[in-house]
Amino acid sequence: MKAFCLHEVPCRDRAPLERRINAVAVQVVAAECGDQHAPSVRSSTFMNESHLDKLRDDAWQRGAVTGRGVDVAGGPIPRKPGYYGQPVVRPPVWTWEIPIYFFVGGLGGMSAVIALGALLFHHSDIARTAMWVAAIASVLSPVLLILDLGRPHLFIHMLRVFKPQSAMSMGSWILAAFGMCVVPGLIALELQTFQLFAGGIDQILGAAAVILMFGSAIFGMLLATYTGVLIGATAIPAWSLHHRLLPIHFGAAGLGSAAALLELLGHRIAPLNAIGLFAAAVETVLLIWLRIHKHGVADRAIHEHGSGWLIRIGEVFTGPIPLVLRFFGAIPLAAISFLLGALVSRFGWIAVGKISGRDPESVFASQKV
Repeated sequence: MKAFCLHEVPCRDRAPLERRINAVAVQVVAAECGDQHAPSVRSSTFMNESHLDKLRDDAWQRGAVTGRGVDVAGGPIPRKPGYYGQPVVRPPVWTWEIPIYFFVGGLGGMSAVIALGALLFHHSDIARTAMWVAAIASVLSPVLLILDLGRPHLFIHMLRVFKPQSAMSMGSWILAAFGMCVVPGLIALELQTFQLFAGGIDQILGAAAVILMFGSAIFGMLLATYTGVLIGATAIPAWSLHHRLLPIHFGAAGLGSAAALLELLGHRIAPLNAIGLFAAAVETVLLIWLRIHKHGVADRAIHEHGSGWLIRIGEVFTGPIPLVLRFFGAIPLAAISFLLGALVSRFGWIAVGKISGRDPESVFASQKV
């Protein structure tokens, strides 16, 4: 039994490779039939198309074809497209901390937006609860980033440089600015609510709370959406091909999650239900958009593998299911569904990026889209 190995060299011309693999497949089948003149054999009960397809697939996938009398001419046959067996682009190495950071940051950022709206429309109880949610998220978010980076000083070093053209640099500054607004804003709001100081001090606290909550809402909206910009600006095909969709998706998921959590905390009012309906409707439209606007091989990680299932499950739980549940008045179930879907969706997009980054064919195909 002789064998040849497929060395890991770049693929320059697929057509000659296909012809050589086909010739090897015929040679292997003929040799297995016991014919000493393998290259001239063209008819055999074993030489069926399915067996030839299997041999061709082995040549591409495993890097070796075995069989009696096999001797390949014309040099080694490379594997599937790649760069010496390595991915063309570097896939993300993020672990569980990053998708949870995306979820917590989106929820907290949009909670600050809802808090400002509630304050302006005189729903002070909702404003306070939403600011507490935003403040907790502003503390958890850097903790999750530090866990991913491994050392706390690495996060601090990210703040030493301000690069507007870098989504990661801007994201670090957005997170820092969000925390510097939301925590003092919460303190000012609580002091003003309990009226611990009389006269002019109380009025100053009220004005400071409004200003800081306004800043929290601005940076909170940026925090909820910049993560979509961050991954969309990479060379990962499944991400970059949907760079316009991702910020909208992450923003809508964060807004719906914030409204859902506030409803589960006991605030059942029509405006929050309207926000939940709006977010679910947007997610439903985005689900349909993803199903219609496919890019074939370039973004197949979104539609295939386990990552594709995570995306679909997340979108269904944030879109159609809560939309129907809210229509029938099952608000708690709709809120739980949206929160679960938003979390699953974040994990799904990270998984999609890892699979797409390791797929050279997706990278090459994305250059033609």
